[in-house]
Amino acid sequence: MSRPLLRIDDLEVGYGAITALRGVALEVHSGEIVTLIGSNGAGKSTLLRTVSGLLRPRRGAVLFDGENVTYLRPDRIVAKGVCHVPEGRRIFANLTVLENLQMGGYVRRGGEAQTLERVLSLFPRLRERLRQAGGTLSGGEQQMLAIGRALMAHPKLLLLDEPSLGLAPRLVQQIFDIVQTINASGTTVVLVEQNAQQALRIATRAYVLETGSLVLEGSAAALAADPRVRRAYLGEGG
Repeated sequence: MSRPLLRIDDLEVGYGAITALRGVALEVHSGEIVTLIGSNGAGKSTLLRTVSGLLRPRRGAVLFDGENVTYLRPDRIVAKGVCHVPEGRRIFANLTVLENLQMGGYVRRGGEAQTLERVLSLFPRLRERLRQAGGTLSGGEQQMLAIGRALMAHPKLLLLDEPSLGLAPRLVQQIFDIVQTINASGTTVVLVEQNAQQALRIATRAYVLETGSLVLEGSAAALAADPRVRRAYLGEGG
């Protein structure tokens, strides 16, 4: 098998005296959608924040495209091709939609107009609201803007943290369809998602995190059929 695009080795991350991740090791290959599932507090967001450089691990390594990026600044990691859409969207509420998107492309040199057109073709609602302040958008539109802003950097790897959180069911389906379209266009995706059923439906492979440790891994189809996953995360008894 080819070298993984993302490799995490023996990662330990903590907040003060609390250990949030321990001994985590995983791989993500180019072209995959890999989902991380687990309950609140399992360490999923911490893992994404560590990959994107927002947190420094106590131990272990994060390798992206064969390079150790464990202690690089977040902006350097973005420049290498990793973009993170955090939980809660974190758009710039006082900037227009267009200004938010332009902020996402700050690390790029050239090709901004072409990339903007690609983003707007994915999110036609944003095209209609380019001059509107980001803070006036609906929740679903803000999520589209957050993803679109990350795509402006033309990432090789897109980290999505709870993209469907708080959205109406119709918009949830739309967001997952867009994630598949982004992946089909060549962007590798790591998806953290409470909606395990939808996440496993679109993913290639999956990992299950419990209290900071990986407890299961495999193809998304295999984990969707695993009785432990069905009981704990898919709402099925037995």
